[in-house]
Amino acid sequence: MTIKTTQLHGGTLGDVKLLEGTGMTAGGKPLPDKVVHKTQKQWERYDDPGSWRREYDLYASGLGGYFTDTLRWPECYHAEDHGGRIELWLEYINGTTGLDLTGDMIEQAAYELGRWQGKIYAERPAAMAKLDNLSRVSYAERFYRHYRSWKVVFDYIRSEDCAIPKHLCDMLIQVDKTADEIFRRIEKLPIVFCHRDFWITNIFHTDQGIRLIDWDTSGWGYLGEDIAQLICDEADVDHMVEYYKRCVPAYYRGFSEYVDVSHVTDDCIWELMVTMYGYRIVEWYLDAETSQGKALQINTLQRICEMRNHE
Repeated sequence: MTIKTTQLHGGTLGDVKLLEGTGMTAGGKPLPDKVVHKTQKQWERYDDPGSWRREYDLYASGLGGYFTDTLRWPECYHAEDHGGRIELWLEYINGTTGLDLTGDMIEQAAYELGRWQGKIYAERPAAMAKLDNLSRVSYAERFYRHYRSWKVVFDYIRSEDCAIPKHLCDMLIQVDKTADEIFRRIEKLPIVFCHRDFWITNIFHTDQGIRLIDWDTSGWGYLGEDIAQLICDEADVDHMVEYYKRCVPAYYRGFSEYVDVSHVTDDCIWELMVTMYGYRIVEWYLDAETSQGKALQINTLQRICEMRNHE
């Protein structure tokens, strides 16, 4: 028997391969002709030490039974726990992803995610209550404060040598000054189950609906966190403002199919974008090795700034 192996993109200390052919799992179960084999070694992500094995735990939890008919993760055919290493044999998803996603597809992803999060919020399935390896509700805030404490980025936007336009630095500095008040407002939002890696390369648009991969950072968080990431995280910069105007209403429309959120008058998504990505974009700017790379990060901050005027 011949199996063709193709290396796919993997995460931190992760190895992901596409296996093509007819084969069996180590447990003797037959596999389809295309299977994704994912191996993840133990490592410690900042403030989230259990993330490396989270997908294994989620698949074992029964969470897969609570997806909607139009949003789900890849089916897991087989999983093995080797102590400091986990292995997953997953469904191969064939669909449109990354920068090939159209505006309509991205809007649909926002709507379907909101709909699924609303379903989970309303039904409170027992399997969710038993999960003990999830990222924390406060993860986004703790990540922001961690970045803000890093003098390389904090001091740079306040320095005379800073090459980022002043109005963009002032935007970040003003958020720093009001961060406590911002997070008090965010804490009034419903707590939902977040994917927390909801960006274009993990989203697949298929004829059957939206498929999401890479659930290792998922956990409880605030309504809208994932949409802030969808708009900001290495997205199509030229369309960021358009996606902001389209995806936020679509997300709320989906969530509202299960939960009345008419009382939520302050969605805080703009604030989530700035706190979650402001200093990270400054870091990406400083690390960029070309003028084009630096211009991309400045343009990203500029689009975020422009979104403030569209609220």
